[in-house]
Amino acid sequence: MSGFQVLRTNHTSFTVSDLDRTCGFFEDALGFEVISRAPRDPALIGQITGVEGADIEVAYVQGPGHRLELIQYLAPDDRRQVEAKPCDTGFAHLAFDVTDVDAAIAASQVFGFRPINPPAPIDKGPNAGSRVVYLRDLDGVTIEYIEKSE
Repeated sequence: MSGFQVLRTNHTSFTVSDLDRTCGFFEDALGFEVISRAPRDPALIGQITGVEGADIEVAYVQGPGHRLELIQYLAPDDRRQVEAKPCDTGFAHLAFDVTDVDAAIAASQVFGFRPINPPAPIDKGPNAGSRVVYLRDLDGVTIEYIEKSE
């Protein structure tokens, strides 16, 4: 043992370009609750992240069994959008079990999420019998919806 233990997962974080749009998606499409939203001290954020001149606003959204941190950087000016593909090292996505994949897709499209491909049936592993789809938003945030078989 290493002398400490992980107690629980605190949050998963995504950097986004439009905090209003992304919070709206999680609230209105998925039913999450925004539990906190505020700017942070640039000096502290620079110390934590190593990003000099970081000016951010942070929102926490709470969903069933998990909390997300959404960060919008207002500075520095040299930030850029990364378009990682699922095969790229470091790529991440959120996966949600849903009751209806097609309804989830429709609700997500209102907020700029687009399916990468139509839902696909899974024939192996713990999700065998499920329908699965990946969707991406304008920031490259990727969501997976899994509709379990009855």
